[in-house]
Amino acid sequence: MDKIYFYREGTQRKTTRFFSDFTVVPSRSFASFAVKGFVLLSALLSAAVQAAPDVQKLYAEHCASCHGAERLGGSGPALLPENLARLRRPEAVKTIADGRTATQMAGFSAKLGKEEIQALADLIYKPLPTMPVWGANEIITSHLQHVPTGSLPDKPVFTADPLNLFVVVELGDHHATILDGDKFEPVYRFPTRYALHGGPKFSPDGRFVYFASRDGWVSKFDIYNLKVVAEVRAGINTRNLAVSGDGKTVLVGNYLPHSLVLLDALDLSLIKVIPTAGQDGTSSRVSAVYQAEPRGSFVAALKDAKEVWEIPYATKDFLVRRIAVDNYLDDFFFDQSYRHLIGAARDGKKGQVIDLDSGRKVAEIDLPGMPHLGSGITWEYQGRPVMATPNLKEALVSVIDMTTWQTIKQIETIGPGFFMRSHENTPYAWTDGFSSNSQASRDAMTLIDKRTLEIVKILRPMPGKTAAHVEFTRDGKYVLVSIWENDGALIVYDAATLEEIKRLPMNKPSGKYNVYNKITHSAGTSH
Repeated sequence: MDKIYFYREGTQRKTTRFFSDFTVVPSRSFASFAVKGFVLLSALLSAAVQAAPDVQKLYAEHCASCHGAERLGGSGPALLPENLARLRRPEAVKTIADGRTATQMAGFSAKLGKEEIQALADLIYKPLPTMPVWGANEIITSHLQHVPTGSLPDKPVFTADPLNLFVVVELGDHHATILDGDKFEPVYRFPTRYALHGGPKFSPDGRFVYFASRDGWVSKFDIYNLKVVAEVRAGINTRNLAVSGDGKTVLVGNYLPHSLVLLDALDLSLIKVIPTAGQDGTSSRVSAVYQAEPRGSFVAALKDAKEVWEIPYATKDFLVRRIAVDNYLDDFFFDQSYRHLIGAARDGKKGQVIDLDSGRKVAEIDLPGMPHLGSGITWEYQGRPVMATPNLKEALVSVIDMTTWQTIKQIETIGPGFFMRSHENTPYAWTDGFSSNSQASRDAMTLIDKRTLEIVKILRPMPGKTAAHVEFTRDGKYVLVSIWENDGALIVYDAATLEEIKRLPMNKPSGKYNVYNKITHSAGTSH
């Protein structure tokens, strides 16, 4: 009987094993064997296909009512890769299975199998096939006027100093707390939109505060009356917002879609949508937007085009002035005159100094690693203005002479930081180790003497717990530190003696913002 021999791969030796147990097959029965094998393989593949979850059907049945049929969000957040950048896939699987506390998100482990839950988690990290649309019609339709404009009293309904209040964002359960900065007692706590981002911004008089969520929702809160008065969804994935120096206009910068959105600060009604594209037509995300009050303008950086845009807000047409830059800007910072913009790319080694009057680069700055310029601060050092910025990758703080733009010192810290704060009435600048991979650094606050540029103290407010984001009271006498945990707290220190004064339990307090320091553009806080 003729035989076909199967050889082990990589050898010339005959074997009588087929796959895990090769077989010697008679040649005249090989065709029959092959047909039977093909039928068996087809059956296995068919069974596998039938067993694979129909993920689109699962999504439509269990997710679409809250998160939108196209995953663009609804009462729940958008489920897109850009919006989920900080949520790791294993955590997404856990959230689908078990739900998320203090939200409408229920767990599905009792309804869905592990394979179905995994399939849903894989789906939400897949990009959409085309750029989602969120234009004027969608923005106008989303607008919510909770309280008629001008119908609320013009005096606070509380006795605390309205200029020494803190707005505390608690990410753990998506709330914000209005905190009395004299008594360190909560005045009011209220729910916010999911995942606020970019820091709240205030009206020039401090009465109103504007929030932006990662899902593009912009909310206006009346601090005097402790009410959300208006909301609108200005995008699908939003970076941050800015409020004009005259208090009349809000500018929102988006990752998705690629746009800037101008809103009327009075009621958040739409003024204009500006698509963001470079001079060569390249569509671009928006890295950040800020207001430059002395210039009467907004300034925006494009993430995918080497341009900075300046948009005057005193005129009705909001014409864009394009300023070419040498590299993409992920973040930027102003000097106190607002004439100079200091920007950096996260993957670059040099910062750029742009003279906004001339629109030209006037200097380069040595900024290794990944500087977080949006958290930069300024002060006077030996009679000259300096700026300092923490670094997201390097365990150092860069101190730059703002006259010569030369590096005065690279101060080595206990770990890479994210936030840096100070106040005109304190000798110390505070920075954290928030960007460190080591908990031994993440629980530490580093204090730098602004007079000597030396580290004078390492504080560990709650050993083993992440400490981040500092803010001072209006007079600079007290400093508040966040313990960035779900079972976290605000810890109040005497800014001179560094003694702990009070500890307030809070749910992952990500940041707190003093009204007076923000509206007066304190050199010790970000703008």
